[in-house]
Order: sequence, then C-alpha cells, then structure tokens
Amino acid sequence: MRLDKFLKVSRVIKRRTVANEICGQGQVMVNGRVAKAGLEVRPGDRVEITLGERVIRLEILEVRDNVAAREASALYRLIDQ
Repeated sequence: MRLDKFLKVSRVIKRRTVANEICGQGQVMVNGRVAKAGLEVRPGDRVEITLGERVIRLEILEVRDNVAAREASALYRLIDQ
C-alpha cells in the first residue's frame, strides 16, 4: 500500500492530500530514509512524521485497504523515544 494511503486509512493523517503534501516536503521518513508518498509500506516498517515541533514515531503492524475508525489504531504501534 502507498504510504500516503496508509497514513489516511490508519487515520494518522486525516486526509490523503495532506499526507501527500507532508511527504513531498520531506517530513516523513520510513526506516530512516526520507519517503515519498508513493512508497510501498509493509508491516514492520518504521515511520517518523515531523509536524512542526511534534514528532510521531510508529511501527506498521498491519496494512489493510479499509478499516473502521475504532479499529484504525490497531494498524500501527506508537514508538516512544
């Protein structure tokens, strides 16, 4: 699944266009590398999103095309650092 779509489906980012924009600005890293929106993500990948002063680190646990809002957080695990 594309990175921008995963961020939207998992509800880490509310809209896919916003996810696409932050990827284009170099604010998203996957496995330690700056990632473009079209990067294919898989379970086990580590994602770091920088939004101003805030940094969100997560590990992808599952990739699904559709998920209910209440189940969206089960697709990833937040990483504390």
